[in-house]
Amino acid sequence: MKDSQIDFVCPAPVAAARAAGTPIVALESTLISHGLPHPENIEVARGAEAAVRAAGAEPATIAVIDGRPHAGLDDAAMERLATQEGVKKLSRRDLPVALSGAAGAPALGATTVSTTMILARLAGIDVFATGGIGGVHRGFEASMDVSADLFELAHTPMIVVCSGPKVILDLPRTREALETMGVTLVGYRTDDMPAFWARHSGLAVDIRADSPQDIAAVARARAELGIGGSVLVCNPVTPDLAIEIDEIEEWIASCIDEAPASAAATPWLLAEIARRSGGRSLAANKQLIIDNAALAGMIAACL
Repeated sequence: MKDSQIDFVCPAPVAAARAAGTPIVALESTLISHGLPHPENIEVARGAEAAVRAAGAEPATIAVIDGRPHAGLDDAAMERLATQEGVKKLSRRDLPVALSGAAGAPALGATTVSTTMILARLAGIDVFATGGIGGVHRGFEASMDVSADLFELAHTPMIVVCSGPKVILDLPRTREALETMGVTLVGYRTDDMPAFWARHSGLAVDIRADSPQDIAAVARARAELGIGGSVLVCNPVTPDLAIEIDEIEEWIASCIDEAPASAAATPWLLAEIARRSGGRSLAANKQLIIDNAALAGMIAACL
């Protein structure tokens, strides 16, 4: 597949979908290398791919393997990302190094929200599904820590399906940043922005959409305007696995002072909350990834 000067490696099903004009949905690979334990990481990744196919689209899990961008992963590549030590978590700043072939460039790179969006756009893919997005971190006044996800959402034309910002973030500031950056925030069958494991944050979305067709219509209108940036679709976690935000806030308050600084804070907090919740947050995380992939497949099919 080659839609730009970047040469993509892709398995036969993605190449066939490309040739036939079948809709394609991009999936990120950080959940495989960093987000979930083995073998659940592979099980969830394959579950997300199956959900996209069941909705009428072809999945393309994005990653950098041996210095080359991949749109779609075969079993061997998936296994390497899931089990090999030292997989680099690639953000926007890291992507040029990973693709440069320079000495010291990582052999394996898993894509975050921002880098999946960049590579998906270059591969001609318009819809992307993930779990939760990054945003403005708590304690921003001291750390100035803001996820590159927000800047990518403001810059890259894409339909991004998620379950809202991760609840460990400063949610009001993250919502304000999305508004300031002009990202259209759509709630799928909800008026309230979900927050990852929580169905409600108390913060309003820009528009409620009750069908994939309505979401596709909003995305088409934004594309016709040519203003760039993304439509962010927030799909609440299924009610039977949801955790009330007040309960999560208690867990965060009890451990956030122990969290490491900077980029290490997010995985540490997610792991700590998984422990304190008795695995409830992990169960919710796994299911919402698959559910978001299914919704992304339906939206792609509408386009």
